[in-house]
Amino acid sequence: MMKKLALTITSVIFLTSALSGCANMNTHEKNIAYGTGIGAIGGAAITGLAGGNAATGALIGAGVGAAGGYLYNKDKKK
Repeated sequence: MMKKLALTITSVIFLTSALSGCANMNTHEKNIAYGTGIGAIGGAAITGLAGGNAATGALIGAGVGAAGGYLYNKDKKK
């Protein structure tokens, strides 16, 4: 169980690092990418600690984080 959680978190961190390294992203895209990464890490960690499927938690967290990044950008433009 812990091995699976560690593998999931490592994968999410790797993907987040890959997304964060995109120098050609504008601020809007970066905020969505950061939200996605943070949400995925948080979702995997919380779900894994609760005894659930960490991969599912990461996917849900990524979706929520992406939506949060989008809404943050939308509110920031006002």
